[in-house]
Amino acid sequence: MTLGARGVVLDENTNSVFLIRHTYVVGWQFPGGGVETGHTVEQTLAKELMEEGNIELTGRPELFAIYHNAHASKRDHVALYVCKSFRQIAPFLANREIAEAGFFKLDALPEGTTPSTRQRLAEIRGGLEPPLFW
Repeated sequence: MTLGARGVVLDENTNSVFLIRHTYVVGWQFPGGGVETGHTVEQTLAKELMEEGNIELTGRPELFAIYHNAHASKRDHVALYVCKSFRQIAPFLANREIAEAGFFKLDALPEGTTPSTRQRLAEIRGGLEPPLFW
């Protein structure tokens, strides 16, 4: 089994969410990455948020759901966390992996936001029961 961690970084003061756009994958999505041997899921999430957005967690994220991501492989799972306690320590600068990143108003997501990203936001904001599959 492979396990990934993704973070829904919500700024409740501005009613916005942090999204990234990779250089090698189409669409805007939540930051995150695969859990490496010897790391916890939360350690991975914290590392990926820092690498992909200069975002430092200032409190523990809340596990929202664990999904089977059959689109990636039959063995892929994603742990999705909601992150409300954070600070961005510096503006994000594009690099080889991340073409763009930023906070977007929840009612004005960028064109190209992936359907899965939109669905996860609807589940979180609407208090919906998350499905088993990503």
